[in-house]
Amino acid sequence: MIKILLVDDQAAARIGLKLRLGLETDLEVLGEAVDGEDAVAQVTRLAPDVVVMDVAMPNMDGIDATRVICASCNCKVVMLSLYDDSETRKRASDAGACAFVTKQESDVVLLMAVREAGRRGAGAQRCEDS
Repeated sequence: MIKILLVDDQAAARIGLKLRLGLETDLEVLGEAVDGEDAVAQVTRLAPDVVVMDVAMPNMDGIDATRVICASCNCKVVMLSLYDDSETRKRASDAGACAFVTKQESDVVLLMAVREAGRRGAGAQRCEDS
């Protein structure tokens, strides 16, 4: 079972993701966070295998939260974004995101990214080292 934390400042996006991921027998949504600061706190509390992280959020954005999470824990981060430009992708990768999925892509792409991140396990300290 791959345990997931969903991070998005839009409630409708979190609800939709939770419903879709909940249809999969090998995936479990442990919790939700509304911004990067909340994500860092939830990761510490819940210890998910994978964090599905939005890029643009108030307080602490997804890139900064990914940097903190990947530097201090063993979970993987799959970045989910409306933005699909090379600069955002590079920033996400540099922060430690294991995958980058746009919100325009099909749910199948997100499911594959989450499963691949989950299969990589929690053995590495940094996301990009696995």
